[in-house]
Amino acid sequence: MAASFERGDGMNYAPVSVKKPESVCGPGEFTFAAMALDHGHIYGQCNGLLEAGGTLKWVYDPDPAKVAAFLKTYPNVQAASSPEAILEDPSVRMVAAAAVPSERAALGMKVMAHEKDYFTDKTPFTTLEQVEASRAQASATGRKYMVYYSERLHVESAVYAGKLVREGAIGQVVQVLGTGPHRLNASSRPDWFFRKAQYGGILCDIGSHQIEQFLYYAGCQDAKVLHSKVGNYRNPDFPELEDFGDATLVGDNGATNYFRVDWLTPDGLGTWGDGRTVILGTDGYIELRKYIDIARDKRGDHVYLVNHEGEHHFQVGGQVGYPFFGELILDCLNRTEQAMTQAHAFKAGELCVRAQQQALQVR
Repeated sequence: MAASFERGDGMNYAPVSVKKPESVCGPGEFTFAAMALDHGHIYGQCNGLLEAGGTLKWVYDPDPAKVAAFLKTYPNVQAASSPEAILEDPSVRMVAAAAVPSERAALGMKVMAHEKDYFTDKTPFTTLEQVEASRAQASATGRKYMVYYSERLHVESAVYAGKLVREGAIGQVVQVLGTGPHRLNASSRPDWFFRKAQYGGILCDIGSHQIEQFLYYAGCQDAKVLHSKVGNYRNPDFPELEDFGDATLVGDNGATNYFRVDWLTPDGLGTWGDGRTVILGTDGYIELRKYIDIARDKRGDHVYLVNHEGEHHFQVGGQVGYPFFGELILDCLNRTEQAMTQAHAFKAGELCVRAQQQALQVR
């Protein structure tokens, strides 16, 4: 079904076909469980899978309060008494988890050892040793180690931009610029959030979104980190926190990337962060204003396209959907790689660790 989105001048432009994804399976055909509720992204992971037709059977976390909160949202789910109750259930095909970042790889290897696919929150790794061990385990078991890179996978403007790029709306991608500012809300954060050994550093953590987007939009199989920097400008009370980071990469196909991430969102912004992406091609460019169009529109999911045909603006919220989750379910059922290749998931995770490890401390 072709969809057209209204421009500011009332004209329309429909360069790609868009159809919101539907459920890909019936009740009970794809059963999954949730474990390690340390980050709120677990709700986004579960919602995406449920909307695509998955069946959420179990939840486990050692903290009863986290389990109780989870069950308020998903009242039909069973609370497991131990991880083994989930891992030894043959009906469970996948475990979705949002553990403390430094613990995500170990949990993933345990899940894969029990012949189940693993779907972790980003960042998937905090050390290169974790990357290599997880690669080896995925290869040995044939199980998936998938990652919730939500700023591309669960944002409709980012999904639509991918369709535009694939349709050739801007030619060959030359560069991707990304900004990923976040509001700190320090009082609501758990202790591990401020311990670098546990959260991995800002480039490893929220920088993972930016590196994954670069690889995806530019079509890179690999990349090198040329420069990276981190600093703590506004939060001396948390000496291990990095509230600023940036990096420059070059892909194996010659495309380049610069991104900046921070925890410096001012209180006056109407949302948690003014995330933006600019994709430059040989025949045009795309800008995403993902969560707000500041001082103009409180809604997010704004896509701006400029190419040889003219200037175009699309507000795509509620119109594109999130095809990744259905594709992931089908990949697990059919042992295919339509949603995301395993190589891509691991490479994005590896590069954010490399960017973090070689970062210059600027303050």
